[in-house]
Amino acid sequence: MKVLRIVANIAAPDITPARRFYQEVLGLDVIMDHGWITTFGAARPMNVQVSIASEGGSGTPVPDLSIEVDDLDAAFTAMSAAGFSIEYGPADEPWGVRRFYVRDPLGRLVNILAHKN
Repeated sequence: MKVLRIVANIAAPDITPARRFYQEVLGLDVIMDHGWITTFGAARPMNVQVSIASEGGSGTPVPDLSIEVDDLDAAFTAMSAAGFSIEYGPADEPWGVRRFYVRDPLGRLVNILAHKN
């Protein structure tokens, strides 16, 4: 048996605010939309991981979701300009990432990160 896909499911009474955060600001595509469920993703291959954590590192809470981007400063500027609540950072972490925490419109804590190599 092989795992073929891992999908993070986030409960929300209204999917509309998620479109602005995940599709408009982060630039993800709508992969599936049945009205009651919308899946955001990308046509290109991505690595999938599941992390289990007792803290978020550097004394932060464990985020609900982590999203790696290629340009952290651009992501930070876009999130700030869109009015989303930045809760931590940007910070250069000792384990080799630069990141910030932001609240999505559903109240989920999202770790936006880029590796510093």
